[in-house]
Amino acid sequence: MANHLQFGFQDASSPIMEELVEFHDHALMIALAICSLVLYLLALMLTEKLSSSTVDAQEIELVWTILPAIVLILLALPSLQILYMMDEINEPDLTLKAIGHQWYWTYEYTDFKDLTFDSYMTPSTELPPGFFRLLEVDHRVVIPMESPIRIIITASDVLHSWAVPSLGVKTDAIPGRLNQTSITTTRPGIYYGQCSEICGANHSYMPIVVESTPLAHFETWSSLMSS
Repeated sequence: MANHLQFGFQDASSPIMEELVEFHDHALMIALAICSLVLYLLALMLTEKLSSSTVDAQEIELVWTILPAIVLILLALPSLQILYMMDEINEPDLTLKAIGHQWYWTYEYTDFKDLTFDSYMTPSTELPPGFFRLLEVDHRVVIPMESPIRIIITASDVLHSWAVPSLGVKTDAIPGRLNQTSITTTRPGIYYGQCSEICGANHSYMPIVVESTPLAHFETWSSLMSS
């Protein structure tokens, strides 16, 4: 859960988010090196007199042609790897369907017969002490930890977006279209998100709460919800 003084990412709770944070740090170090080099050259030009033979040298032109290509390769290869990991869904243990409405979510566990429910934001007047305002819901999404989960996302009215930052998930919910993504939580916990699409006046009042539990607890919860 993020706080008001936090400048970085939330703690990663899925392999995809761990890779995204690592790639962010990798790209940031490359950007820092480029900015440092440019500042050094600017300072050198202001303090030293560079001859025209140095500026027009073939070696310099070769360097500033090849160096950006190397930088682009260093950025492209890990980003393509992460994109492939995000799109790959191999034999999920559970399939969850999320349907966006104005202004709530409907969840269907398609592997169970009658496991479906609506998830509304808990009003501030009914919020128990210690819970997060505008982020808590009446029915959480419960998933087993360390299990690949396929999530099918769509909408019934306008564009929405199903986003949970700590899990590295942000997928648009489009009417008439099924988008899919996958998550695998690495530890038990409660993860908060919101609709990140400007889908209307109350789009920020569509919170998402994912609760990752051990498999035994998930089986108990699913049997209670199905009965």
